[in-house]
Amino acid sequence: MSYSSSACFMVAWLAIAPIAAAQDRSGQPPRRPAEQTSERAAAASERLPADSITHHELKLPGRTLRYTATAGSLPLVDPKGKLLAEIAYVAYVLDGEPGERRPITFALNGGPGASSAYLHLGSLGPRRLPFGSQGDTPSDTPALVDNADTWLDFTDLVFIDPVGTGFSRFAEPSEDLRKQFWSVDGDARALSRTIAKYLARSGRLTSPKYLVGESYGGFRLPKIASLLQTSEGVGVSGLVMLSPVLDFSLLTDGPTKLLTTAALLPSMAAAKLEREGKLSADAMAAVERYASGDYLTDLVRGPRDKEAVARIVDRVSELTGLDRSLVERLGGRIDARTFAREFYRGSGRVGSSYDVLVSSPDPYPNDARTRYEDPILEAATAPLTSAAVDYLSRTLNWAPDARYNLLSEEVNRGWNWGGGLSPPEVLSDLRSALALDEKLKVLTVHGFTDLVTPYFESKLALAQLPQIGATDRVRFEVFPGGHMFYSRDGSRSRFREAVRRLYQPSTGEGGQRPNGTLRD
Repeated sequence: MSYSSSACFMVAWLAIAPIAAAQDRSGQPPRRPAEQTSERAAAASERLPADSITHHELKLPGRTLRYTATAGSLPLVDPKGKLLAEIAYVAYVLDGEPGERRPITFALNGGPGASSAYLHLGSLGPRRLPFGSQGDTPSDTPALVDNADTWLDFTDLVFIDPVGTGFSRFAEPSEDLRKQFWSVDGDARALSRTIAKYLARSGRLTSPKYLVGESYGGFRLPKIASLLQTSEGVGVSGLVMLSPVLDFSLLTDGPTKLLTTAALLPSMAAAKLEREGKLSADAMAAVERYASGDYLTDLVRGPRDKEAVARIVDRVSELTGLDRSLVERLGGRIDARTFAREFYRGSGRVGSSYDVLVSSPDPYPNDARTRYEDPILEAATAPLTSAAVDYLSRTLNWAPDARYNLLSEEVNRGWNWGGGLSPPEVLSDLRSALALDEKLKVLTVHGFTDLVTPYFESKLALAQLPQIGATDRVRFEVFPGGHMFYSRDGSRSRFREAVRRLYQPSTGEGGQRPNGTLRD
């Protein structure tokens, strides 16, 4: 069973098109078969360069951070010691701090097929590339700025690129290796092994360990945490999941997927409220009550119940701001792709599924079928790719003579989602990890106007977890913004503070925030 059309680059399922239809997002033109063959042959004969260690100073308002950066790779081998893959990483360690008790955080992006550049250069690292804002274009200068919101103050950082992304590579590419690494479980095993190997090599096995993952990276975390606990002998102190998918059944569209439809409504309503300057915790709480209450109940009644449909049309039109005739024609069931276009109806623009409040001109404004490059994902590909390669080579002095894959279509196309009858989910892994380690803490964070992984899906999923241990172990927050809400200055800063609180010793007080926390 394949979930590539519902998985990613997380936006493809919204287009109702397989990822195979997407253009190559490595920042280079698509390759012909002969070119691919020659590149793979070259890759098999070349190793990544030796690790590079550099020293830096970051001067920020009120503080100066001196740190050591390591850019390099970790080998993964089979039981006989044969090299299978080289996993590229960048690590930052604050100078002068005892490593034995200082937290260390491992960061992963999603896709599957995405490098860690988004979290690395977008939110957590000492240097940052502004992206994801209205008006950004592929030709923007990829200039990094000092990041006042870096996490380096309170944790060392390790950014990992799964094999096939960034500069990570197979030693000798083969179909067997792709099947081994490019799967839900194989990926988690490889990444847990990579993390354990880094900890052992760097003498950090006694440090408090945290994992942070975005989108499919968030989906990875419960599985990686469980494998670290049970297979690698490594405990994990906390998980930070950004815009995650916890259960892929909640991303599956269809006439009977009523929970998927209901879970998307609050994100659409949030876009209208923010555009009107009315976004608030109280307003969103009211929308959530309707979405999980009367709206879901009337959806269950079906389209032949005319009174139920009329109620839905009235309320959905009011909440979304969409034309009533459109909402009526669709029976009050609005998908993300439709909303991203109709929200800007008459303006000749179309919104990003990653943050519907960011828009660009609609290249086909008169077509019935929606066709466009996403204003955030596509606009950020070129500058982020250029920034990552330039930063690695010129600042960190690590310059592999190889292709850098910001988003690998090959990985995404080749992903094995498993052969089960049900879509993959990680709530069971999260439940097991929480039960096994009563000190493990979890923070899930979303953006209000994300149509790719709507925040209410995670909220509904997490509500099904039983209370295990202290009441403040599982936390949930929502910030203004979209899938990459950290592209907004205020949300990035508040996200950092939420994570910093998570890293502090648990008090056993507080509790899971059932309505989320609005940060504006």
